Amino acid sequence: MPRPSGPVDGIRRRWTPPAGPYDLGLVLGPLRRGPGDPTFRAGSDGSVWRTARTPAGPGTLRVVARGGAVEAEAWGAGAEWMLEQLPELLGESDEPEAFTPRHRLFVTVLRHRPGLRLCRTGLVLESLIPSVLEQKVTTVEAYRAWRLLVRKHGEPAPGPGAAEGLHVMPDARTWALIPSWEWHKAGVDAKRSSTILRAVRVARRLEEAAAMDLERAAARLELIPGIGPWTAAEVLQRSNGAPDAVTVGDLHLPGIVGHALAGDRDADDAAMLELLAPYAGQRHRATRLILLGGHAPPRRAPRMPVRNIARL
Repeated sequence: MPRPSGPVDGIRRRWTPPAGPYDLGLVLGPLRRGPGDPTFRAGSDGSVWRTARTPAGPGTLRVVARGGAVEAEAWGAGAEWMLEQLPELLGESDEPEAFTPRHRLFVTVLRHRPGLRLCRTGLVLESLIPSVLEQKVTTVEAYRAWRLLVRKHGEPAPGPGAAEGLHVMPDARTWALIPSWEWHKAGVDAKRSSTILRAVRVARRLEEAAAMDLERAAARLELIPGIGPWTAAEVLQRSNGAPDAVTVGDLHLPGIVGHALAGDRDADDAAMLELLAPYAGQRHRATRLILLGGHAPPRRAPRMPVRNIARL
């Protein structure tokens, strides 16, 4: 296994968010893939640790909000890249003021949970692979697969991140070389692993989508068989900070949006999009606010059972 690269001592940067409420946890929360995510940690002191495989190499980033500013430290070959991209990651280019609440629910959520900005990682593959793992399975299954694969085939995080148990996800070539039985042991069926293998073979072309507008970026991702609108939206919400990348094709989201905005727990994608139409350009932000408000309808059926395909 490769040793952590880059300087032992971290490099630092201090960044002041734009005026207004700012919640570091809300901003970076979507990057966490479950409580055991080996690429993400939330510290008891309010800090957030994150690893990434940047264009310059692997890196570890630690950020904490203090006194109206964010203090960041980074380690590894990707440290300078991560600090250079820090403002974008933390939502500097996001425009929350572009969202106009047209329902009292949004007014309430914005009053009680202010400080949401949409992060932008500028990295496609790191969001694409876990999003593919989440296709058509429970989040428990997907998070387990991500955790096992990153720990087994990734590398220890540079700097003190390794002591925190953090890992950097594998590079494209390593993903491509994972044998079929390792996917099976992680509970990943052939359809999802094949999609990931097709994606990593053209990783460089996919990473270009981070600099594209939403329509072109989605089209680029959906050229890969196995990547549809659901997966593309989940990726571009994170890699591009796309405020209008609404997730269609989700099992639960239409019912959540329908229940929150119209009392219709049986809403489908078409009904959801109609309800979100007044927020065109900001539909992803609208769904984030709904989810933050905890407005999911009560369940009427058992949860999807957790499968273990390694035993099939």
